[in-house]
Amino acid sequence: MLTTDKKRVVIKIGSSSLTSLHGEISRRKLEKLVDEVVQLKDDGHEVLLVSSGAVAAGYRKLGCLERPSSLPEKQAAASIGQGLLMESYSDLFLSHGYMGSQILITRSDFSDEDRYNNARNTINVLLERGIIPIVNENDTITIDRLKFGDNDTLSAKVAGLVDADQLIILSDIDGLYDDDPRKNENAQLLQNVHEITPEIEAVAGEPGSDVGTGGMKSKIDAFKITMASGISSFLGKAGNDNIVYDAVYHNAKGTYFEATEDTENLDQKKQWIAFNSGPEGDVIIDHRAKESIVEMKKSLLPMNVHHVNGRFKKGAVVRIHDLHGEEIGLGVVNYSSDEMKEMIGLTEPELESYEKAAIEREDFVCHLEVALPVGV
Repeated sequence: MLTTDKKRVVIKIGSSSLTSLHGEISRRKLEKLVDEVVQLKDDGHEVLLVSSGAVAAGYRKLGCLERPSSLPEKQAAASIGQGLLMESYSDLFLSHGYMGSQILITRSDFSDEDRYNNARNTINVLLERGIIPIVNENDTITIDRLKFGDNDTLSAKVAGLVDADQLIILSDIDGLYDDDPRKNENAQLLQNVHEITPEIEAVAGEPGSDVGTGGMKSKIDAFKITMASGISSFLGKAGNDNIVYDAVYHNAKGTYFEATEDTENLDQKKQWIAFNSGPEGDVIIDHRAKESIVEMKKSLLPMNVHHVNGRFKKGAVVRIHDLHGEEIGLGVVNYSSDEMKEMIGLTEPELESYEKAAIEREDFVCHLEVALPVGV
Protein backbone atom coordinates (compact mmCIF):
# COMPACT_ATOMS: atom_id res chain seq x y z
CA MET A 1 0.00 0.00 0.00
CA LEU A 2 2.00 2.97 -1.25
CA THR A 3 1.05 6.35 0.19
CA THR A 4 2.26 9.89 -0.25
CA ASP A 5 1.59 10.49 3.47
CA LYS A 6 5.03 9.51 4.77
CA LYS A 7 5.32 9.12 8.52
CA ARG A 8 8.12 8.98 11.04
CA VAL A 9 7.17 6.02 13.24
CA VAL A 10 8.66 4.87 16.54
CA ILE A 11 7.92 1.25 17.44
CA LYS A 12 8.47 -0.06 20.97
CA ILE A 13 8.54 -3.78 21.63
CA GLY A 14 9.11 -5.39 25.01
CA SER A 15 10.98 -8.53 25.99
CA SER A 16 7.80 -10.56 26.50
CA SER A 17 6.87 -9.92 22.87
CA LEU A 18 10.26 -11.09 21.59
CA THR A 19 10.96 -14.14 23.76
CA SER A 20 9.95 -17.79 23.75
CA LEU A 21 8.27 -19.64 26.61
CA HIS A 22 11.77 -20.42 27.91
CA GLY A 23 12.68 -16.73 28.09
CA GLU A 24 15.11 -16.68 25.17
CA ILE A 25 14.84 -14.51 22.06
CA SER A 26 12.42 -16.05 19.55
CA ARG A 27 13.76 -15.89 15.99
CA ARG A 28 10.21 -16.30 14.68
CA LYS A 29 8.93 -13.27 16.62
CA LEU A 30 11.93 -11.21 15.59
CA GLU A 31 11.38 -12.08 11.92
CA LYS A 32 7.69 -11.14 12.18
CA LEU A 33 8.59 -7.70 13.55
CA VAL A 34 11.29 -7.09 10.94
CA ASP A 35 8.97 -8.14 8.10
CA GLU A 36 6.38 -5.58 9.20
CA VAL A 37 8.99 -2.82 9.59
CA VAL A 38 10.23 -3.64 6.08
CA GLN A 39 6.68 -3.24 4.75
CA LEU A 40 6.59 0.26 6.21
CA LYS A 41 10.03 1.08 4.83
CA ASP A 42 8.95 -0.13 1.39
CA ASP A 43 6.04 2.30 1.61
CA GLY A 44 8.46 5.15 2.25
CA HIS A 45 8.03 5.61 6.00
CA GLU A 46 10.90 6.35 8.39
CA VAL A 47 11.04 3.81 11.23
CA LEU A 48 12.88 3.74 14.55
CA LEU A 49 12.78 0.75 16.93
CA VAL A 50 12.95 0.87 20.72
CA SER A 51 13.71 -2.74 21.51
CA SER A 52 14.10 -4.67 24.74
CA GLY A 53 15.61 -8.15 24.78
CA ALA A 54 19.33 -7.72 25.52
CA VAL A 55 19.20 -9.66 28.80
CA ALA A 56 17.06 -12.40 27.23
CA ALA A 57 19.49 -12.73 24.35
CA GLY A 58 22.56 -13.01 26.58
CA TYR A 59 21.82 -14.78 29.83
CA ARG A 60 22.28 -18.33 28.50
CA LYS A 61 25.63 -17.34 26.98
CA LEU A 62 26.59 -16.05 30.44
CA GLY A 63 26.03 -19.54 31.79
CA CYS A 64 22.73 -18.86 33.55
CA LEU A 65 19.99 -21.48 33.23
CA GLU A 66 17.31 -18.93 34.13
CA ARG A 67 16.96 -15.21 33.61
CA PRO A 68 19.20 -13.62 36.29
CA SER A 69 17.74 -11.55 39.11
CA SER A 70 20.82 -9.74 40.45
CA LEU A 71 21.79 -6.41 38.85
CA PRO A 72 25.44 -7.36 38.06
CA GLU A 73 24.32 -10.57 36.30
CA LYS A 74 21.58 -8.71 34.38
CA GLN A 75 24.09 -6.13 33.22
CA ALA A 76 26.62 -8.80 32.28
CA ALA A 77 23.93 -10.66 30.34
CA ALA A 78 22.94 -7.42 28.62
CA SER A 79 26.55 -6.76 27.58
CA ILE A 80 26.56 -10.11 25.75
CA GLY A 81 22.98 -9.99 24.54
CA GLN A 82 23.02 -6.47 23.12
CA GLY A 83 25.56 -7.47 20.48
CA LEU A 84 23.73 -10.71 19.69
CA LEU A 85 20.38 -8.90 19.42
CA MET A 86 21.84 -6.26 17.14
CA GLU A 87 23.47 -8.94 14.99
CA SER A 88 20.09 -10.63 14.54
CA TYR A 89 18.35 -7.37 13.69
CA SER A 90 21.13 -6.34 11.28
CA ASP A 91 21.15 -9.68 9.46
CA LEU A 92 17.37 -9.66 9.04
CA PHE A 93 17.20 -6.06 7.83
CA LEU A 94 20.15 -6.55 5.46
CA SER A 95 18.39 -9.54 3.90
CA HIS A 96 15.69 -7.04 2.83
CA GLY A 97 18.18 -4.40 1.70
CA TYR A 98 17.96 -2.15 4.77
CA MET A 99 20.59 -1.13 7.31
CA GLY A 100 20.08 -1.06 11.06
CA SER A 101 22.10 0.97 13.58
CA GLN A 102 22.52 0.77 17.33
CA ILE A 103 21.74 3.67 19.70
CA LEU A 104 22.37 3.10 23.43
CA ILE A 105 20.99 5.83 25.67
CA THR A 106 20.97 6.68 29.38
CA ARG A 107 18.68 9.08 31.19
CA SER A 108 21.55 11.54 31.64
CA ASP A 109 21.77 11.81 27.83
CA PHE A 110 18.28 13.29 27.94
CA SER A 111 18.69 15.47 31.04
CA ASP A 112 21.66 17.34 29.55
CA GLU A 113 20.28 19.66 26.85
CA ASP A 114 23.43 19.59 24.71
CA ARG A 115 23.57 15.79 24.70
CA TYR A 116 19.82 15.68 24.07
CA ASN A 117 20.20 17.84 20.97
CA ASN A 118 23.23 15.85 19.83
CA ALA A 119 21.26 12.58 20.07
CA ARG A 120 18.44 14.23 18.14
CA ASN A 121 20.78 15.34 15.37
CA THR A 122 22.45 11.93 15.10
CA ILE A 123 19.16 10.02 14.88
CA ASN A 124 17.78 12.51 12.36
CA VAL A 125 20.75 11.88 10.06
CA LEU A 126 20.21 8.11 10.29
CA LEU A 127 16.49 8.37 9.54
CA GLU A 128 17.01 10.76 6.67
CA ARG A 129 19.55 8.33 5.14
CA GLY A 130 17.01 5.50 5.25
CA ILE A 131 18.68 3.65 8.15
CA ILE A 132 16.65 2.02 10.95
CA PRO A 133 17.96 3.15 14.38
CA ILE A 134 17.48 0.50 17.08
CA VAL A 135 17.39 2.16 20.49
CA ASN A 136 17.75 0.65 23.92
CA GLU A 137 18.74 1.87 27.35
CA ASN A 138 22.40 1.20 28.07
CA ASP A 139 21.62 -1.54 30.60
CA THR A 140 25.26 -2.60 31.00
CA ILE A 141 26.22 0.57 32.90
CA THR A 142 23.00 2.34 33.94
CA ILE A 143 22.30 2.59 37.67
CA ASP A 144 18.80 2.78 39.14
CA ARG A 145 18.71 6.52 39.77
CA LEU A 146 19.65 7.20 36.13
CA LYS A 147 17.30 4.68 34.54
CA PHE A 148 14.27 5.62 32.47
CA GLY A 149 12.39 3.01 34.48
CA ASP A 150 11.02 1.17 31.48
CA ASN A 151 11.15 1.21 27.70
CA ASP A 152 7.59 2.57 27.48
CA THR A 153 8.84 5.85 28.94
CA LEU A 154 11.99 5.69 26.83
CA SER A 155 10.00 5.18 23.63
CA ALA A 156 7.74 8.16 24.35
CA LYS A 157 10.73 10.39 25.02
CA VAL A 158 12.46 9.16 21.88
CA ALA A 159 9.28 9.88 19.88
CA GLY A 160 9.37 13.45 21.17
CA LEU A 161 13.11 13.71 20.57
CA VAL A 162 12.77 12.93 16.84
CA ASP A 163 9.42 14.69 16.24
CA ALA A 164 7.74 11.39 15.38
CA ASP A 165 4.31 11.29 13.81
CA GLN A 166 3.33 8.11 15.63
CA LEU A 167 4.42 5.89 18.51
CA ILE A 168 3.39 2.24 18.43
CA ILE A 169 3.75 0.28 21.67
CA LEU A 170 3.52 -3.47 21.17
CA SER A 171 2.60 -5.55 24.19
CA ASP A 172 0.98 -8.82 25.19
CA ILE A 173 -2.44 -7.16 25.50
CA ASP A 174 -4.89 -5.93 22.85
CA GLY A 175 -5.06 -2.36 24.14
CA LEU A 176 -6.60 -0.33 26.94
CA TYR A 177 -9.80 -1.65 28.49
CA ASP A 178 -12.37 0.13 30.65
CA ASP A 179 -11.73 -2.50 33.34
CA ASP A 180 -9.27 -5.30 34.01
CA PRO A 181 -10.17 -7.99 31.42
CA ARG A 182 -8.46 -10.62 33.56
CA LYS A 183 -11.09 -10.09 36.25
CA ASN A 184 -14.06 -8.78 34.25
CA GLU A 185 -15.03 -10.75 31.14
CA ASN A 186 -17.31 -7.87 30.12
CA ALA A 187 -14.49 -5.32 30.03
CA GLN A 188 -14.61 -3.29 26.82
CA LEU A 189 -11.65 -2.36 24.64
CA LEU A 190 -11.33 1.42 24.26
CA GLN A 191 -10.59 2.06 20.60
CA ASN A 192 -9.91 5.80 20.87
CA VAL A 193 -8.65 7.88 23.79
CA HIS A 194 -8.42 11.67 23.52
CA GLU A 195 -7.66 12.46 27.16
CA ILE A 196 -6.03 10.61 30.05
CA THR A 197 -8.77 10.92 32.67
CA PRO A 198 -8.63 9.96 36.37
CA GLU A 199 -10.87 7.00 35.47
CA ILE A 200 -8.33 5.75 32.94
CA GLU A 201 -5.49 6.14 35.44
CA ALA A 202 -7.52 4.23 38.02
CA VAL A 203 -7.96 1.33 35.59
CA ALA A 204 -4.22 1.40 34.82
CA GLY A 205 -3.38 1.04 38.50
CA GLU A 206 -0.02 1.54 40.15
CA PRO A 207 3.25 -0.18 39.25
CA GLY A 208 3.48 -3.58 40.91
CA SER A 209 -0.14 -3.52 42.09
CA ASP A 210 -2.77 -6.15 41.48
CA VAL A 211 -4.85 -3.51 39.75
CA GLY A 212 -3.93 -2.60 36.17
CA THR A 213 -3.04 -4.82 33.27
CA GLY A 214 0.25 -5.72 31.63
CA GLY A 215 2.29 -2.83 33.06
CA MET A 216 -0.42 -0.42 31.93
CA LYS A 217 0.63 2.36 34.33
CA SER A 218 3.94 2.87 32.52
CA LYS A 219 2.15 2.86 29.17
CA ILE A 220 -0.35 5.49 30.31
CA ASP A 221 2.56 7.66 31.47
CA ALA A 222 4.16 7.20 28.06
CA PHE A 223 0.95 8.27 26.32
CA LYS A 224 0.73 11.37 28.52
CA ILE A 225 4.09 12.39 27.08
CA THR A 226 3.14 11.73 23.46
CA MET A 227 -0.29 13.37 23.72
CA ALA A 228 1.25 16.50 25.27
CA SER A 229 3.76 16.50 22.41
CA GLY A 230 1.12 16.19 19.68
CA ILE A 231 2.18 12.66 18.71
CA SER A 232 -0.41 10.04 17.78
CA SER A 233 0.06 6.72 19.63
CA PHE A 234 -1.19 3.16 19.49
CA LEU A 235 -1.23 0.22 21.88
CA GLY A 236 -1.80 -3.28 20.54
CA LYS A 237 -0.86 -6.93 20.82
CA ALA A 238 2.47 -7.85 19.25
CA GLY A 239 1.28 -11.30 18.21
CA ASN A 240 -1.58 -10.07 16.02
CA ASP A 241 -0.99 -10.43 12.29
CA ASN A 242 0.28 -7.24 10.57
CA ILE A 243 -0.21 -5.28 13.81
CA VAL A 244 2.53 -2.72 13.07
CA TYR A 245 1.60 -2.13 9.45
CA ASP A 246 -2.12 -1.91 10.20
CA ALA A 247 -1.54 0.43 13.16
CA VAL A 248 0.15 2.99 10.92
CA TYR A 249 -2.87 2.94 8.60
CA HIS A 250 -5.39 2.95 11.49
CA ASN A 251 -6.68 -0.51 10.65
CA ALA A 252 -5.38 -2.43 13.65
CA LYS A 253 -7.19 -3.81 16.66
CA GLY A 254 -6.06 -1.84 19.68
CA THR A 255 -6.27 1.61 21.27
CA TYR A 256 -5.35 4.85 19.51
CA PHE A 257 -4.29 7.75 21.74
CA GLU A 258 -4.70 11.13 20.06
CA ALA A 259 -5.21 14.50 21.70
CA THR A 260 -7.96 16.75 20.37
CA GLU A 261 -7.08 19.49 17.90
CA ASP A 262 -7.56 22.25 20.50
CA THR A 263 -4.99 20.69 22.86
CA GLU A 264 -1.87 22.82 23.19
CA ASN A 265 1.18 20.86 22.01
CA LEU A 266 4.56 21.42 23.62
CA ASP A 267 7.34 22.55 21.31
CA GLN A 268 10.74 20.82 21.39
CA LYS A 269 12.14 23.15 24.08
CA LYS A 270 9.15 22.69 26.38
CA GLN A 271 9.19 18.93 25.83
CA TRP A 272 12.75 18.88 27.11
CA ILE A 273 11.84 21.03 30.13
CA ALA A 274 8.76 18.96 30.98
CA PHE A 275 9.97 15.42 30.44
CA ASN A 276 13.76 15.29 30.48
CA SER A 277 15.44 18.19 32.24
CA GLY A 278 15.78 17.07 35.87
CA PRO A 279 14.93 20.10 38.08
CA GLU A 280 17.81 21.36 40.24
CA GLY A 281 15.99 23.56 42.74
CA ASP A 282 12.79 25.36 43.74
CA VAL A 283 11.48 28.90 43.31
CA ILE A 284 8.55 29.94 45.50
CA ILE A 285 6.22 32.72 44.33
CA ASP A 286 3.19 34.49 45.85
CA HIS A 287 -0.42 34.37 44.63
CA ARG A 288 -0.10 37.50 42.48
CA ALA A 289 2.90 36.10 40.64
CA LYS A 290 1.08 32.77 40.23
CA GLU A 291 -1.88 34.56 38.64
CA SER A 292 0.46 36.50 36.35
CA ILE A 293 2.46 33.52 35.08
CA VAL A 294 -0.40 31.01 34.89
CA GLU A 295 -3.52 32.95 33.90
CA MET A 296 -2.03 36.02 32.22
CA LYS A 297 0.81 33.97 30.68
CA LYS A 298 3.44 36.54 31.61
CA SER A 299 7.09 36.01 32.52
CA LEU A 300 8.15 35.70 36.16
CA LEU A 301 9.82 38.95 37.21
CA PRO A 302 12.67 39.12 39.77
CA MET A 303 10.49 41.14 42.16
CA ASN A 304 8.00 38.24 42.32
CA VAL A 305 10.47 35.68 43.66
CA HIS A 306 9.51 35.01 47.27
CA HIS A 307 11.99 32.29 48.23
CA VAL A 308 14.61 29.99 46.67
CA ASN A 309 15.62 26.45 47.64
CA GLY A 310 18.69 24.56 46.43
CA ARG A 311 21.77 25.62 44.51
CA PHE A 312 21.65 26.04 40.75
CA LYS A 313 23.30 27.96 37.95
CA LYS A 314 21.85 30.25 35.32
CA GLY A 315 20.07 28.12 32.71
CA ALA A 316 19.02 25.40 35.15
CA VAL A 317 15.49 24.04 35.27
CA VAL A 318 13.65 24.56 38.57
CA ARG A 319 10.27 23.74 40.06
CA ILE A 320 7.96 26.69 40.69
CA HIS A 321 5.78 26.46 43.82
CA ASP A 322 3.17 28.75 45.36
CA LEU A 323 3.21 29.69 49.05
CA HIS A 324 1.03 26.67 49.90
CA GLY A 325 3.61 24.27 48.51
CA GLU A 326 1.67 23.38 45.36
CA GLU A 327 3.92 22.81 42.35
CA ILE A 328 2.82 25.10 39.52
CA GLY A 329 5.25 24.06 36.83
CA LEU A 330 8.85 23.95 35.63
CA GLY A 331 10.97 26.68 34.13
CA VAL A 332 14.47 27.71 33.03
CA VAL A 333 16.02 30.42 35.21
CA ASN A 334 17.96 33.41 33.91
CA TYR A 335 19.83 33.79 37.21
CA SER A 336 21.72 31.52 39.58
CA SER A 337 20.31 30.63 43.00
CA ASP A 338 22.78 33.03 44.65
CA GLU A 339 21.68 35.91 42.39
CA MET A 340 18.00 35.16 42.99
CA LYS A 341 18.50 35.07 46.76
CA GLU A 342 20.13 38.51 46.56
CA MET A 343 17.01 39.84 44.77
CA ILE A 344 14.64 38.92 47.60
CA GLY A 345 13.67 41.98 49.62
CA LEU A 346 15.13 44.54 47.20
CA THR A 347 13.03 47.55 46.31
CA GLU A 348 11.71 48.09 42.79
CA PRO A 349 14.36 50.72 41.90
CA GLU A 350 17.10 48.38 43.20
CA LEU A 351 15.78 45.58 40.95
CA GLU A 352 16.05 47.73 37.82
CA SER A 353 19.64 46.55 37.32
CA TYR A 354 18.27 43.04 36.67
CA GLU A 355 17.18 43.41 33.06
CA LYS A 356 15.94 39.89 32.37
CA ALA A 357 12.91 38.12 33.78
CA ALA A 358 13.64 35.47 36.39
CA ILE A 359 11.90 32.95 34.07
CA GLU A 360 10.66 33.78 30.58
CA ARG A 361 7.12 32.58 29.84
CA GLU A 362 8.31 30.66 26.77
CA ASP A 363 10.70 28.74 29.06
CA PHE A 364 7.95 27.76 31.51
CA VAL A 365 5.74 24.64 31.43
CA CYS A 366 2.59 24.91 33.52
CA HIS A 367 1.09 21.77 35.07
CA LEU A 368 -2.34 23.06 34.08
CA GLU A 369 -1.26 23.01 30.42
CA VAL A 370 0.09 19.46 30.47
CA ALA A 371 -0.38 16.53 32.84
CA LEU A 372 3.18 15.49 33.68
CA PRO A 373 3.80 11.83 34.52
CA VAL A 374 5.25 11.39 38.01
CA GLY A 375 8.97 10.72 38.11
CA VAL A 376 9.75 11.02 34.39
